[in-house]
Amino acid sequence: MEWSEIIKVFVVGGAICLIGQLLIDFTKLTPARILVIFVTAGAVLTAFGLYEPLVTFGKSGATVPLPGFGYNLAKGAINGVQTEGLMGALTGGIKETAAGVAAAIFFGYIIALVSNPKPKR
Repeated sequence: MEWSEIIKVFVVGGAICLIGQLLIDFTKLTPARILVIFVTAGAVLTAFGLYEPLVTFGKSGATVPLPGFGYNLAKGAINGVQTEGLMGALTGGIKETAAGVAAAIFFGYIIALVSNPKPKR
């Protein structure tokens, strides 16, 4: 991987994170609502063909953050419809994102086992 690619990934991922931080700092949106906005925005931008150029340019900088999850859901649904028909719209997104969801659950469980969480005061 070349330095120019690393910089592109960093800039795209950083810009997405910056938008999230600005939403946290300057709006009354809760983190949960911001999460939903990001995932939905990724899916909607994918449906209109606007997120794919960002993925082509920024690679994992665009696919790893939350809009990338929406992108993968929408991309899987679109591919599912093309290969399996209407039922593919329901199953395609799940198939496309299954590995990421499984990894999040697995690593979240491991962290829960080794950490010692304390309640907020």
